[in-house]
Amino acid sequence: MSLFIAFEGGEGSGKSTQARALYRRLSKQGLPAVLTHEPGGTALGNNMRRWLKWAKEISSLTEFLLFASSRAQLVAEVIGPALEKGAIVICDRYADSTTAYQGYGRGLDLGLIKTINNAATGGLRPNLVILLDTEAEKGLQRKRSKKDRFEREELSFHQRVREGYLKMARNDPQRWLVVDATLPRAKVEQIIRERVSQLLSR
Repeated sequence: MSLFIAFEGGEGSGKSTQARALYRRLSKQGLPAVLTHEPGGTALGNNMRRWLKWAKEISSLTEFLLFASSRAQLVAEVIGPALEKGAIVICDRYADSTTAYQGYGRGLDLGLIKTINNAATGGLRPNLVILLDTEAEKGLQRKRSKKDRFEREELSFHQRVREGYLKMARNDPQRWLVVDATLPRAKVEQIIRERVSQLLSR
């Protein structure tokens, strides 16, 4: 049984940690799991990741199109083939990140984002979106390493991103799992594990 799970959240939410934890647990259970991430996950995407995170000046529209291009390659090269083989694909960020960051955060047209996201992914959507939610200020305080373009944005930007995520989750509660990212790591892991187990048992 193939299953597509995406982890979403603002900066410092712990989504990458939890994505890796879920991947390790499924692998230990002998289940065919694939862990990937956005932007990146392919040779082309990794080049785009460097531009997106560290370039000094990129327009909002260019930023959006680079994310979409990286995503299209990831779906074609990694996600799509893995799902066809019956794997469980875990992706650290996916299309909803673009809606949150470039749509709600940057103010780009949501209709345009939806259209291009659909084109880039061929309409492929995760079976489950796990949103690790925390106040924007608390999440940013967790980031101690050198800050990239997104982490250097004003607090108001990150607040809009969070509000966008929560709005998407409210609009599609069957597909989204919102988890309080301030809970102990083990508790967050348990909540995620229980929801994924439910999906796998169907």
